[in-house]
Amino acid sequence: MAYWLLKTEPGEYSYFDLENSGHDVWDGVRNFTAQRNIRKMLPKDLAFVYHTGKERAIVGVAEIVSTPYPDPGEEKFSAVDVSPQYRLGRSVSLSEIKKDPYFAAWELVRLPRLSVMPVTEEQWEKVHHMAADS
Repeated sequence: MAYWLLKTEPGEYSYFDLENSGHDVWDGVRNFTAQRNIRKMLPKDLAFVYHTGKERAIVGVAEIVSTPYPDPGEEKFSAVDVSPQYRLGRSVSLSEIKKDPYFAAWELVRLPRLSVMPVTEEQWEKVHHMAADS
């Protein structure tokens, strides 16, 4: 199993919209590096859902439930199906992540415009630990 981070603008589509739908297509990604990451996804992989814009925080976890397939909006790109798994105990903000030197090499910090990126198992666990702290 692999771990990922998916960014979304909550005003357009939020983690809570995904919860309401129960299952949806993660499409519309046009960056070539992000597309390479989507093409590596497999069913049962897990992904943090990160809200961009004013929130700038990891808010929940989704499961990848399909193999990559042609994006319905533009078939030369790929999309995957996702389903919601759970909200984090509390959102973990980008500012918290940036303050922790452990995350300095993470694409979330280094490449702020990248919309789909890998997450190491250690990063996954550390973010969960941060979300559990009050």
